[in-house]
This record gives sequence, C-alpha cells and structure tokens, in this order.
Amino acid sequence: MQTQTFVFFGQVGSGKGTQVKLLMDFLKNKDSKEQVYISTGSEYRKLIESGNITGSLVKQSIEKGELQPDFLTTSMFTNVLINSLSEDKHLFADGYPRTVFQSQTFEAMMKFYKRDLIKIIYIKVGKEEATKRMLLRARTDDTNEGIAKRFDEYENNVIPAMNYFQNKDGYTIYSINGEQTVEEVHKEIIKALNF
Repeated sequence: MQTQTFVFFGQVGSGKGTQVKLLMDFLKNKDSKEQVYISTGSEYRKLIESGNITGSLVKQSIEKGELQPDFLTTSMFTNVLINSLSEDKHLFADGYPRTVFQSQTFEAMMKFYKRDLIKIIYIKVGKEEATKRMLLRARTDDTNEGIAKRFDEYENNVIPAMNYFQNKDGYTIYSINGEQTVEEVHKEIIKALNF
C-alpha cells in the first residue's frame, strides 16, 4: 500500500481521537508501515504539564475556550514532522489544521514532504450530541461556557480551514456521520476510504 496521509476534522466530542486510533490499528493489521500520529491536543497537554510560561499561558486560554495561536500550533506540529516523519510512514493529523492560515501552511508542508494524496475525514456531529458527549467526559475545560465558545471557534475557524481544501488537487474530503456507534463510524470510514 502506498504511504497514506490522513487529516481528521470533527467537533470536540465527535470522537475523532477514537476513530484515528481505530484507523491506525486497522492499517497496522493491513500493512507493516510505521505510523506518525500528531495530536495537537495532546501536544498542548504535554506543554501545560511542563509548567513553563508557555504552558501556563496556554492553560489560561484553553480554560476560556480559545483557539491557540497559529504560530504555536504550527511549530508544535512541524516539530513532530521534523523528528518523526519519513517517506515510508503513514501520517495521521488530529487537530491540525484548525484555521485557514494553518491550512495554507499544512499545504506547504505536504508539498515539501512530497505527499500528494491527502485524505480528510470529517466526522460530523450535531451541536446537541457533541455537548452531551463533552459533558460526559467531565474535563476541566468542559464547562457550558467553554463548550459554547469552542462551538463558535469551530464554526468560525475550523470549518473554513477544512473547506480550504475543497477542490484542491490531491485532497479528498470524506464526510462521515459521527452520530452512530463507534463501530459504525469506523466501518463507514473504512468503506469511504475503500480499504
């Protein structure tokens, strides 16, 4: 199988992290290629745990439900690419790009790394369902106010970031119904990707 590049989009609470892991396991069984998984969310959590000034500023803005600055998100993503990516590894991006600026940068990165087949998986979940799921997770930033703010950020920034790739050569967007069971969502993804 040719080396694959996947970008996952989905509202917070859409279960995209779970779906990324299921797809990674699926491909691991299908071929023996190594995989690079970049989750900007977990990179930010590591940063917060480090306790440095950047981490504490990030923590404050996450609690307010704000998107993190482009330069920081992009540099963390780039850092993992530099340290981990090679031409024979599948790449999974979770949580990046999240703004149009990041999409432009991502496009430049993929050109640089000679990746010309990008599969974008958009897990669609309605506001009501996503809110319900987020409240069940009970994370500190999952307050009603924080959740509402993240929905706005998502609509205003993330959806345009994804739409940036529409009709671009080498990019395909697969829209998946995220309001099914975990297993059904996974099956729909595999079917859409034609694996």
